[in-house]
Amino acid sequence: MAKRKEKIMPFFKFLAIAMAIITLITLGLFKFIDILPGDYFLVLCILLILFTGLFSYLILVRKGAKRRAIGTVLSILYIILLVLIIIYELNTIGFLKKLGFTDYKTENYSILVLKESEYEELADLDETSIGSLEFNTEGLQEARKHLEKDITVEFITSDNITTLKEEFLAEDFVGMLIENSMLAMINESDEDFFDEYKVIYEFSIDVKTEDITEEVDITKESFNIYVSGIDTYGSVSSVSRSDVNMIITVNPNTNQILITSIPRDYYVTLASKNAKDKLTHAGIYGIEESVATLENLLDIKINYYIKVNFTSLIDIVEALGGVSVYSKYSFTSQDGYSYTQGYNEVDGQKALSFVRERKSFNGGDRVRVENQAAMIEALINKATSPSIIVNYTSLLSALDGSFITNLSTADITKFIKMQIDKMPSWEIQNISLDGTDASDYTYSYGGTKLYVMYPDNETVINATTKINEIINS
Repeated sequence: MAKRKEKIMPFFKFLAIAMAIITLITLGLFKFIDILPGDYFLVLCILLILFTGLFSYLILVRKGAKRRAIGTVLSILYIILLVLIIIYELNTIGFLKKLGFTDYKTENYSILVLKESEYEELADLDETSIGSLEFNTEGLQEARKHLEKDITVEFITSDNITTLKEEFLAEDFVGMLIENSMLAMINESDEDFFDEYKVIYEFSIDVKTEDITEEVDITKESFNIYVSGIDTYGSVSSVSRSDVNMIITVNPNTNQILITSIPRDYYVTLASKNAKDKLTHAGIYGIEESVATLENLLDIKINYYIKVNFTSLIDIVEALGGVSVYSKYSFTSQDGYSYTQGYNEVDGQKALSFVRERKSFNGGDRVRVENQAAMIEALINKATSPSIIVNYTSLLSALDGSFITNLSTADITKFIKMQIDKMPSWEIQNISLDGTDASDYTYSYGGTKLYVMYPDNETVINATTKINEIINS
C-alpha cells in the first residue's frame, strides 16, 4: 500500500501545482486586460483562490479515497474551465492590440482598356499613352511612379472624370488609370460604360493619413462617433464612397445614445476642397474628409470614427447569431429577401440587404437611412445583452479586420469596465436629416449633373440641437 501511495502522490501534487499556476495566469491576464471593475476583480481573486485551495485540499489530504476521487474530477474540470477562460482572455488581448489609429489608407487602382482592343496585360501598353486625372494627390503621384517602374508611357491628364471618360471612349489615349472608387462613380452614373472596358491591371497604394482623434474620457464625458459604411467588400482600409453616414452621440452619465443618420447624397461642401459634392464622395478622399465635412455641416466636434464595409456587417451579424431588427414597412428587397412590419430576425446576408435597400420605398434613401439606424440599434441591443457571452470568441474573430477605428485600447477597456460595473440600460433615439431631391454638378464627378439631395436646413438645425442636448445633458 505504501508503494502505491508513492506512485499516486506525485500526480496529485502536479495537479495542485497546475491549478495554482493556471489560476495565477488567469488572474494575471484579467489584470492585464483591465476590463473588470476593482470590486469584481477582488471577488474573482477570492473565488479562484478558494476553489484552488479547496480542490487542492481534497486531492492532497490522504484521508478517504472517495473524497480524493471527487477532488480529482473537480480539479480537472476546474483546470479545463480556467483554460477556456484563458483562451477568451488571449483572444481579447489579440483583438484589443489591433485597435487604435491606423496611419494609412489604401487606394486601389485599375488600368482600363477598351473591351474590343488587343491589349491584354500591362506590358502591352509600353510606349503608348495612358489617361488619368491630374496628378495632384499623393496617391496618384505614387500610382504614376508604380507604373513607370514597369512601362514607359505618355500620361494625358484631365481635370474631371467626365472628360476623362469621354476621351477614353474617343480613343484619345490607349489605357486609363483610375482609382476604383472613381470608377464606381462612373459605372453608377453611366450603366453602359461597364460594357465598354476591361481591366488588364490592378494595384494598390498605401497613403499616410493624419490622426484626427479628439480624445475624451468616454466613461465620464459625452462624445460623438462617426460611423462610415463604405460600399465595398474586402479590406476596410480601402478608400471608397461612404454609403452609410451616421453620428452616434453617447452620454455615459445619462445613458443616452442618439443616432443621427445623414443621406449619402446630401449636397454638402467638402471641407478640404471648399466645393459642393455628395456626402458619399467625401469618403473617396479619406475618412478624415468625411469627418471634417460633417463637423462643418452640423457645427459639432466628432471625437472618434468607426469605418466598416459590407463584409463587416455580414460577419458581425453572423457572429452575434443574428439580430432582431425593426422595420417600419413590409417589403421585398431587390435581392429577394422579405421583411414584415415589426421585428425581423436576420442573418448576415439578410441584414446587409436590409440596410442597402432603397428602391422598394417611395422615400428611397430616406427610408434606407432609417433602416440603417435601426440596424445599428439592433446590433447595440444584441451586443449588450447577456447572450454575448455565448458568442464572444466568434464575435472577436468576426471583428478582427472588419473595421477601422481611432478608439484606443484604453478607451475600449474603460468603456467595457463601466458597462460591467453599472450594467446601464441605454436609451436609444434615432433621427434623420432630410432634404429636397435635385440634380446638380459635383466636385468629384464634374461635367455632368448627378442626383443630389439639397439639405433641409430645419432638419440640420434640429440634429445639431438634439446632439448638443445629449452632449450637455
